[in-house]
Order: sequence, then structure tokens, then C-alpha cells
Amino acid sequence: MCPVVVTGQFGDTVPLGLRGMVSTPGRRDAAVFRPDVVVIRADERFVTAADGIVSRHSFSFGSHYDPGNVGFGLLIMSNDDVVEAGAGYATHPHRDVEIVTWVLEGELAHQDSSGDAGAVRSGQVQRMSAGRGIRHSEFNAATGRAGALRFVQMWLPPDAAGADPAYAQRDVVADLIGGDLVPVVSGLRRYPDAAVGVGQSAAAMHVARPGAGASVTLPNAPFVHVYVTRGAVDVDDAGDAPVRLGEGDAVRLTDEGGRGVRAVSDAEIVLWEMHALAGVG
Repeated sequence: MCPVVVTGQFGDTVPLGLRGMVSTPGRRDAAVFRPDVVVIRADERFVTAADGIVSRHSFSFGSHYDPGNVGFGLLIMSNDDVVEAGAGYATHPHRDVEIVTWVLEGELAHQDSSGDAGAVRSGQVQRMSAGRGIRHSEFNAATGRAGALRFVQMWLPPDAAGADPAYAQRDVVADLIGGDLVPVVSGLRRYPDAAVGVGQSAAAMHVARPGAGASVTLPNAPFVHVYVTRGAVDVDDAGDAPVRLGEGDAVRLTDEGGRGVRAVSDAEIVLWEMHALAGVG
């Protein structure tokens, strides 16, 4: 199963699909509460189905292109993939892109041309800086046994092109036990204790696993992207009724931040705090 790749923005290459691909355009009728609060529902995403893979795209990706939805802040890709046992993405190249992968279920088998290889499990984060060029493969490690793999992969542009490729992987399960918002990946100086660094100095990824009824406060930033990977949450909306988000829903915030997020049920959120816009400056 070798993916067809096409050159994307920032010089990276993106898997366009695998044999047997079925593409479904997402509905682009996202609910807009105000210009600074945009909700994208799970069923509004683009979907690509291939041999053993279903990938749901928050932004334009591969054969799916919407000029009004090519990214948000510094986030230029966010795919939620479900991969059957033994399936995955054969070796393909990337260049000048920061790739962050958060595993939700199962084990992701990774191997790259820099010599890094291993399994990334649920509750572990992986960062691969493609730099001047790298090749890698990603498969469901459950070959020969049942077990789906689900992960969210997110891309950002680097601060500078042509850097050396780099790789990091950390387990943060213990850090998330308290239910607080935890900086898991960061290029921002304000989070020196983040589990993993990234070659983008204006962005940080946080994860929280609040129990039902618990709340977290979103960071202050010009661009905040909240994605619900499990459960349901309510996001404060400045005096209006809270915005309810379920699994697969996202909200894009462009205001002063500081909003509260309350878990309606046991939940997990993946949040990007961004202080710049891709392609600007």
C-alpha cells in the first residue's frame, strides 16, 4: 500500500490516498457564533477512506481543497485517523514541516530515514521535524491481531527552512491525571517544562483530561484551536449560552482568550495556543 503524494504548502508532501480511496467532501456550513468563535462540527469535516484507513480532515488536505479552510493560526493540518490492524502509510517524504502526533487508541509503528523507529502508544506524543528532508512510514502496530489505531496528526510550519531533521517522543499519561491543561508540545518560552519541544516558537499544544463537571481555563492567545477527542465539553461564550462540543467537534477562537471549558462528561481536549499566522511575518 504505497500512498500517492503531492507537493503541499511549505514544501512538504502529503499522502493523497491509497488504493481504493473514497473521498467525501465535508459540509462547509460551520456554525459561526461571532467572527471570533467558529465551531466546526465532526460531520462537517472532509473524509478520505482508503484500504484500512478512514481519515477526517479539519482543513483542506490532499484532493480536498476549500480556499476558505486551509488552516487556522499556525495549524495547517489536523487529521483524525482510524487505522485497521496492519494498515497504514508506506514510506513517503516530508520537508520543512513540524509534525505532531497524538495517539488516542492502539499503537503507531513509526520508522524514518534518520534511524528513529518504535511504537507510539495511547497517551504518548510524537514530534517529527522534517527539516531539510525526511522519509517515514506509519502503520498500525497490531499486525496479526485485532485492534484499531486512532491518532490525531497536526502540522505546523517551522521557524526556519532547511534545519536538521529531529525526533522526540514522550509519555504524558501521568501528567494528565489531575485533569488540568498540560503543555505537551511547545516552542514558546513560557512553557520550559513541556514534554516535547517543537521548531515553531509561536505555538504550543496542550492536552487536558477533565472529569465530568471539572473546568479548565484556555490560555490567552490571538489564535486558540480546541479539538475534542473524547466526551463532551461546554465552552464559555462571553455571556451567551455555552458552546457544546462533542467528540470530533472543534472551536476556533480569535480573541483575548481566558475562556472556561467545562467537561459535561469525562473528556479529553487537544488545544493549540498560537501567537502568529502561517505565512505572515
